[in-house]
Amino acid sequence: MSLLRASPLFTFKAQPLTRCKTIALLLLVLLLTTGCASTPPSTPENICGIFIEKPSWHRATKKAQQQWGVPPQIVMAMMYQESSFKHDATPPRRYLMGFIPWGRVSSAYGYAQAKNETWADYKREAGSRFSSRESFSDAVDFMGWYMSKSQQINGTSKWDAYGQYLNYHEGWTGYKNRSYDQKPWLKQVASQVQARAERFGAQYRSCSPRL
Repeated sequence: MSLLRASPLFTFKAQPLTRCKTIALLLLVLLLTTGCASTPPSTPENICGIFIEKPSWHRATKKAQQQWGVPPQIVMAMMYQESSFKHDATPPRRYLMGFIPWGRVSSAYGYAQAKNETWADYKREAGSRFSSRESFSDAVDFMGWYMSKSQQINGTSKWDAYGQYLNYHEGWTGYKNRSYDQKPWLKQVASQVQARAERFGAQYRSCSPRL
């Protein structure tokens, strides 16, 4: 009789152990999946290769296009310039006396290199409290939002990679005041973004039907 009573007890104790193992396994899978998803693409110079390797990126970029009217090649060319598609990209450090680390040159972070204050504006206006600068889908939506506002505020076409990048780098007020005229190096970078966007555009037209 005591053995019959003991049997359910052992069964009850085994169930939490099984659940713990299941949860641990799921967390491990999630960790591995997240790690793979956050690595830069192996062909960063080819937008078709990027989207074939990372179909979720293509879906996110198409969603941003539908939401904000931004061409995928423009967004991707700007993101390439800003972070080289690294989810945790940060600006260079400042150094005190040339060798003591003293913070970063700005608060820019993540795929889109969004600054703290601008990211907060985005979350308040278009994102959510859970939006993350390390999330590609959130970052590309942020860029779509920013580019849309650049058109509203400064009249910069969403198809103008050169002008959009200058808005993105200098801010809307800086662009309006033509602060970039004092920065020949920045104009050169914007020209590189424009050229990459044109290459990405030609590549994307050749592969988008089969993506």
